[in-house]
Amino acid sequence: MLSKPFADAIVEAEQLITSAPHVQTEQDLAEGYDYLAGMIRQALSSAWSFDKDFPFFIRSATPYTKVGLDNPDTLYWSARIRDDAEYVVTGRRGDTADLSFQVLNGDYTPADVPDSLSAFDDRDIEIAADGTFSLRFGPPKPDGGPNYFALGPRAAMLLVREVFSDWTATPGSIRIERVDGVGTAPGPRPANLTEKRMNAAAKSVVSQIKTFLAFPEWFYLKLPVNTMTEPRLTPGGLATQYSSVGHYDLADDRALVITVPVSEAPYQGFQLGSMWYISMDFINHQTSLNTHQAQHDPDGKIRFVVSERNPGVVNWLECTGHARGYLQIRWQRTSREFTPADGPVVGEVAVDELPKVLPYYEQNTVTDAQWRERIAARQRAVADRMLG
Repeated sequence: MLSKPFADAIVEAEQLITSAPHVQTEQDLAEGYDYLAGMIRQALSSAWSFDKDFPFFIRSATPYTKVGLDNPDTLYWSARIRDDAEYVVTGRRGDTADLSFQVLNGDYTPADVPDSLSAFDDRDIEIAADGTFSLRFGPPKPDGGPNYFALGPRAAMLLVREVFSDWTATPGSIRIERVDGVGTAPGPRPANLTEKRMNAAAKSVVSQIKTFLAFPEWFYLKLPVNTMTEPRLTPGGLATQYSSVGHYDLADDRALVITVPVSEAPYQGFQLGSMWYISMDFINHQTSLNTHQAQHDPDGKIRFVVSERNPGVVNWLECTGHARGYLQIRWQRTSREFTPADGPVVGEVAVDELPKVLPYYEQNTVTDAQWRERIAARQRAVADRMLG
């Protein structure tokens, strides 16, 4: 029966969701089911685009198919490739904060992070005056030219990230083609193609859920609660991305004040994540802030307040009913090594003590009307740039 492996995989995946160690409330479980639904959509989409000879870019994470603590400031695009073929990637650079490329040699698994064979941003490529570019990826060749990038052994995926600081910035465009396949068509459709795709989707659903339940154990949950690490190169990530991570556990009357210097890096962003290791609702709630969106204090620092209760300040990140969750700061497109001095200082306080703790509290306050304006701006920007 064609659908049986996929149906069996959904049953197994549901068991993983219901037995996850962090599930304590009805909200936890409801969000787990929603997460599972997104994983099913993503697995099917990926399986039906798994063609290394006639590839195209698909969205790897959307507001409704979240995975791997997706960054609310980022559009993710991925395409399947093979290491013995040559591909041309053409596009137009938008006016976003960063555009980066990464070649991976596999998928994330419950036991391992895929090797990053190469990673670079658009500072390493030639871009025409009108913003257009053309890159080639393929086997090593000595005369490839400045926009030619060699694929390493077992290269399997090209991941492209377009990162927004200003959510109203104009995005770019991108396309991929296999060079020797341009203008041709695939051969006759194999009789078992749908079966193979269903089996691939079945494997993906279970593997991805297992992976991203295990991933936080590697990098987050062994850290002391309500703290964050000093900046470090992101494991398995971009060569010019640093991150600081942590996890929180807060009662309703408690808050974290996270103080971090405003960086010269073109992108610096902070977000909360649920225990499913995905972003929280960043459309209708302020669960993330970057340097464009956040208020800067006169001393050159940003002071974020993480709490369930509304503290009445501009840089409040809403826990939205999540007493526990993940914390992450990213710096991208960096041009130097980051040190502890660039990273956050974290303090836990009572929400009622914030007027005394925040040195510029009077300048940080926000009215209900101003808050509604901030949320409306998020909703409109996401509708414009992320749901297409």
